[in-house]
Amino acid sequence: MPSTSSPSRALVWFRRDLRLHDHHALSAALQTYDEVICVFVFDRAILDRLATRSDRRVEFIWLAIGQMHDALDKLGSALVVAHAHASQAVVDLASAFKVKAVVCNHDDEPDAIARDAEVALALASLGCKFQSFKDHVIFERAEVLTAMGQPFSVFTPYKNAWLKRLVPADYQAHPVGLEHKCAERNWLEESLKSLRIHPHWLGPPASLQAIGFEPTNLGELAMGVGTDGARELLNDFVKRMGKYGEARDYPALRGPSYLSVHLRFGTLSIRELVQQALAVQSTQAQDSEGARVWLSELIWRDFYHQVLHHHPRVVHQAFKPAYDRIQWDDDHEHFNAWCEARTGYPLVDAAMQQINRTGYMHNRLRMVVASFLTKDLGVDWRKGEAYFAQHLNDFDLAANNGGWQWAASSGCDAQPYFRIFNPITQSEKFDPKGQFIRRYLPQLAALSDKAIHAPWLASPIELKAAGIRIGEDYPAPIVDHAQARTRTLQRYTVVKSEV
Repeated sequence: MPSTSSPSRALVWFRRDLRLHDHHALSAALQTYDEVICVFVFDRAILDRLATRSDRRVEFIWLAIGQMHDALDKLGSALVVAHAHASQAVVDLASAFKVKAVVCNHDDEPDAIARDAEVALALASLGCKFQSFKDHVIFERAEVLTAMGQPFSVFTPYKNAWLKRLVPADYQAHPVGLEHKCAERNWLEESLKSLRIHPHWLGPPASLQAIGFEPTNLGELAMGVGTDGARELLNDFVKRMGKYGEARDYPALRGPSYLSVHLRFGTLSIRELVQQALAVQSTQAQDSEGARVWLSELIWRDFYHQVLHHHPRVVHQAFKPAYDRIQWDDDHEHFNAWCEARTGYPLVDAAMQQINRTGYMHNRLRMVVASFLTKDLGVDWRKGEAYFAQHLNDFDLAANNGGWQWAASSGCDAQPYFRIFNPITQSEKFDPKGQFIRRYLPQLAALSDKAIHAPWLASPIELKAAGIRIGEDYPAPIVDHAQARTRTLQRYTVVKSEV
């Protein structure tokens, strides 16, 4: 209960860090101030721009903050939730609660930086501090630089420098002891009566409809929700981590960690995941290789975040400026066929069915479909990036941009422009029995393991036996890969002399 001597209070603003453990900003606030008020804002500046009112990410957030509120409720407190423009709501809440500081974790996306600057300026006029902390990555911004003090643009030297710098303190958990320091629920309720912003709740809204959204198929997907779901997935993955290096490329296998959405929204901390990778390396010799590969993937994530920090222009431009001279075909019919899983290449179409139905896409398939869009169809990578941004549950600007620019050869340490994935050989190599294809394209299920990768090459007898008419039951290829490859090599001649 707040004391009569008016304790020093901090408002902890949760954004992409939806947990109450190992939380840098929350830990710092608890160590510095007498009392903390936990706040989440459904930011209309973001939500109002979403293309659909059925967005799995919004539902994921809603469920995650529900878990947070339940934990706070057991302590006699509550999570204060607003549905408003965050830049104004946070300032209004800080004023209503008479806090000395608004404390949060860094968000280095350009729009978030601009928002935070606006909030900090408004808070300063109230005599309130704005403090933010590193939490979303192990090393951020300019913490890992070349010997010349420059940001890295090639991954392997960055990884080596990252590993050389890493010490236990970098992945040590930030302690969070909420007992006796959470603002009392009744006091929060009284303080909120002075607010003019509306709606605001003690706890998440009773339904998604209250913030203008509809339920999705999230409950049907085995992705886990909140810290509880993240913990179950992590415990499962630790048992499989040793096989990660060999299994991660096969979409029909349970190879990935499936933790990307939890990293995106911070229901688990990056520090805990690094701890787990290092622990498996040190205690399970047979699993050490898989753990090393997974740790490398976590370092890629840090790498792309530092690229975005140092080169925010990549949001709209190629990292390598010469690649902005490429003349894309931008055929609308081809782009729509890619979006709608109608390319005639089964692995590509199955992957697009996966993202459209579930909001998830296997990482190997992200590379395959991105290469197909940019180098088979000649469509600007920015269109594919935007489509992923709209549909991926785990959409993260830095990683999504980095992955698409890697596929288009325009980014940091990207694949060479002349490396063009063959969608048929990728299918034969990584889905050899067609298990993944059959899951998402059941109309092809009766084809043999050989024919399923390129149905148009199957004999008329096999097609008839499988009940497939190319062009009717399943589309013919919209481009010939060999011809498309030739056009791509010609298209990229404008940058050939500069790579």
